[in-house]
Amino acid sequence: MSRFQVRKVAVLGAGVMGAQIAAHLVNVKVPVVLFDLPAKEGPKNGIVTKAVEGLKKLKPAPLGVPENAALIQQANYEEHLELLKDCDLIIEAIAERMDWKLDLYTKIAPFVAPHAIVASNTSGLSITKLSEVLPEAIKPRFCGIHFFNPPRYMYLVELINTPTTRPEVIDQLESFVTTAVGKGVVRANDTPNFVANRVGIAGMMATMIEAEKFGLSVDVVDDLTGKKLGRASSGTFRTADVVGLDTMAHVVKTMQDNLKDDPFYSTYATPKVLAGLIEKGALGQKSGAGFYKKVGKDIQRLDFATGEYVAGGKKADEIVARMLKKPAADRIKLLRESTNPQAQFLWSILRDGFHYAAVHLNTVADTAREIDFAMRWGFGTSQGPFELWQAAGWKQVAEWISADIADGKTLSSAPLPAWVTEGPVAENGGVHSKEGSWSAAEGKFKPRAKLPVYERQAFPESLVGEGAVEPLKAGTEEFKNDEVRVWTLDGEVLIASITAKLHLISPTVTEGLLKAVEIAEAKYKGLVIWSPDDVFSAGANLEALMPVFMSKGSKGIAPEEKKLQDAMLSIRYANVPVVAAMRGLALGGGCELAVHCARRVAHMESYVGLVEVGVGLIPGAGGLTYIARRAAEMANAGNAAADIFAFLKDGFTTAATAKVATSALEARKNGFLLDSDIIVANKDELLHIATAQAKGLYESGYRAPQKALFPVAGRSGIATIKGQLANMRDGGFISQHDFHLAALIADVVCGGEVEAGSLVDEEYLMSLERKHFCSLLDHPKTQERIMGMLQTGKPVRN
Repeated sequence: MSRFQVRKVAVLGAGVMGAQIAAHLVNVKVPVVLFDLPAKEGPKNGIVTKAVEGLKKLKPAPLGVPENAALIQQANYEEHLELLKDCDLIIEAIAERMDWKLDLYTKIAPFVAPHAIVASNTSGLSITKLSEVLPEAIKPRFCGIHFFNPPRYMYLVELINTPTTRPEVIDQLESFVTTAVGKGVVRANDTPNFVANRVGIAGMMATMIEAEKFGLSVDVVDDLTGKKLGRASSGTFRTADVVGLDTMAHVVKTMQDNLKDDPFYSTYATPKVLAGLIEKGALGQKSGAGFYKKVGKDIQRLDFATGEYVAGGKKADEIVARMLKKPAADRIKLLRESTNPQAQFLWSILRDGFHYAAVHLNTVADTAREIDFAMRWGFGTSQGPFELWQAAGWKQVAEWISADIADGKTLSSAPLPAWVTEGPVAENGGVHSKEGSWSAAEGKFKPRAKLPVYERQAFPESLVGEGAVEPLKAGTEEFKNDEVRVWTLDGEVLIASITAKLHLISPTVTEGLLKAVEIAEAKYKGLVIWSPDDVFSAGANLEALMPVFMSKGSKGIAPEEKKLQDAMLSIRYANVPVVAAMRGLALGGGCELAVHCARRVAHMESYVGLVEVGVGLIPGAGGLTYIARRAAEMANAGNAAADIFAFLKDGFTTAATAKVATSALEARKNGFLLDSDIIVANKDELLHIATAQAKGLYESGYRAPQKALFPVAGRSGIATIKGQLANMRDGGFISQHDFHLAALIADVVCGGEVEAGSLVDEEYLMSLERKHFCSLLDHPKTQERIMGMLQTGKPVRN
């Protein structure tokens, strides 16, 4: 099998996007060299050096761990163009100036390797025009690659070919971007602003027009067009502030300059309010003011009438909020028929979105699939426009749109294309079917791409109407209770999926996991703990234990805690490998579950930590035992017989401060992932890789680790930690209850009142965990923290 090998990537341009693309490439272990102009003063790499240093301070963090900034090789166009010869992929990410880009291409062309792909990260300039300056030898290997900001977190990457791009080049790049970089690829036609920005920015412009028409303020619009509507929580105006009003205006100008024949052209006019803000230098979040302005702790909003900032925080009308909780068909009908201005506004922007997507489908994308995924992955909507339309009743919604066009209520008088109301789409009830998604240009339903890379995705994201099997209904079921489903896809590896809310670990979950281990040991090669959403487990279900606590007190909790600890040991010492497939939150008991597995396969965006002190407790399901055992193992690595305490300090601090790793890379640094564990770039490949790991361990003759004694730091370690804690308490940095909690954590991780170097086993340390955990349940300060968390969802500091 031959495949496109990417040994090194060059990123040209160390601006906001270029530097962050380079950062994400080192996150996923791709060597990268970052170029920019030579500095006029000081070291020639000064511009790149400043950009790389800036990556460490940016929020949200572009780097998985800040020290990985050192992995970005720095270069400038004057001294280092020879480095391009070793690069398999060159991504140009300089400013959106056609003349600057063409000049740069001329400069780099002699240094591009004969096999290398060259791609421009433009957000809307014509890829075909950019290619015209390139030598004939490079043109077949040139295309567009459009990352969305911030590139680490945004799933969408658009790929755009030119008439001269070889098809296999786009295939190779799609495969690399999907599996190695971890993105969702949408192929876009070479039209202004491609797919997501074309449809998304047109939608934002329509929202601004309709908001003015219905007299709604920016805070109300954002509340209406945020999570309540199934879109990004920032809504419309806040999103514009985050993106940058100048950036948005630039994208709009591309449409103004290049889409004069567009039936929606009039909607691309820059709104007066937007032009006014830009003229004043109010560019949004980066300048401190835009549609919103932070004044002290308050967020003020722009008043369109006066141009002044006034108190914000207005919300949607309750009646409209209730409408938005209804199923799609009822929701759209209620909004359209309501006389409430907010409801009328929402129907108008949804109708405008449907209308725009239908009119432009034949030019901007190959099929409706690309538009829906682009809006999901690039603009954070839960459904794309075609999906929502299809879910709401294709024929009925089409009739309503046509009626509004006839009545002059729409932003364009262009009729809906004939394919909407006649032929296969109308008969199917929408653009997505089991056969594929509708291509307006070709007049047929087209299936998804069959690239080998997609065979690694057992459950890729699906669209309404495709008829895809839901993961939790797939495969062969072996066992099921109210909160765990145990099943298999291939008959070789068993899968346990926690189905409880936030996958919280209750006695019911513990029972399901133990049953899964039992079944796996009897007839499978291994067990994978995996769920299809973005939570591994947010911890123990405290609420589920409340009835026991209320009737029996902490003495009633001790046996339940012992069962959970025993379950963790059953997973650790299972006769088949148990693999944790982690994504999103793995907190408290979820973190403890993962560390007791034979191996962890973690998505890059895994947020891992022991957070129990936030509710006034200590980790009680083996997490502290794990920290003590790992410290002993590391101290003895290579027969070093080093001081255990030196290896214990970080683990203690992580637990005592409830530190949560903000990436899988940081989780490895914090000790919750090992060097042997796998970090996965693409969320949809997690199950495939975890299953392969389980099979690989089994085929390698897997045996559970032998139960063994290990040394602990003992009372001298406890005394050292307590001394430091006392200083923090006396200095006012921690409360008395924080001191108490940290002292109990120290007692467990150091092995209690024993001599340094004493040998203990896991059961002994777990008994200490259990004793302290239960004692804390009777403590008034802990009870305050637990009730505060259950009532408000926020930690109480006391």
